[in-house]
Amino acid sequence: MREPACKISHLAIAASLALWMQAGFAAREEQIFEVTVSIPTADFYVLPVDSRFLEHEQIMSWDSSRETLKPLRALFDVRNVSGGITARLGHEPQIFNGEDLIGLSVKFNNQLLTLTDTVVVPESEAKPGARVPLAIEVIKPQGGFRPGEYYGSMIIIFEAQTPSG
Repeated sequence: MREPACKISHLAIAASLALWMQAGFAAREEQIFEVTVSIPTADFYVLPVDSRFLEHEQIMSWDSSRETLKPLRALFDVRNVSGGITARLGHEPQIFNGEDLIGLSVKFNNQLLTLTDTVVVPESEAKPGARVPLAIEVIKPQGGFRPGEYYGSMIIIFEAQTPSG
């Protein structure tokens, strides 16, 4: 009768050893990724409500019924506790396909942007903070739109105005 007890203990030892060896050869995976965080000052900021807006290429879709490109629209949260906010373009807004140019109209808080500073958020709105629209629309070329793949970049420079009075 003692023989079965020995067989059970040998089986228990063999099972323990098998589990221990499996643990020694277990597969392992590691994933490394980067995290970027931008925390604005409470005094001045101009940030898109959807943070992905600035991280991805924006696509102006073709509207075949109107034969034009659909505008880009986004909302921005803005604040300047010291005064208003001005904006200007870093260069002429346009898209290009290597041969043809299409001009763009850029409005921030319904104010047309140019290469010179424009008050886009008055002090009365900027001090408490506001949510304002950005709209980018094409300017239809005189000869109409020519087929092609058009690309461009846009630079908008925002600055805090100093306190008034």
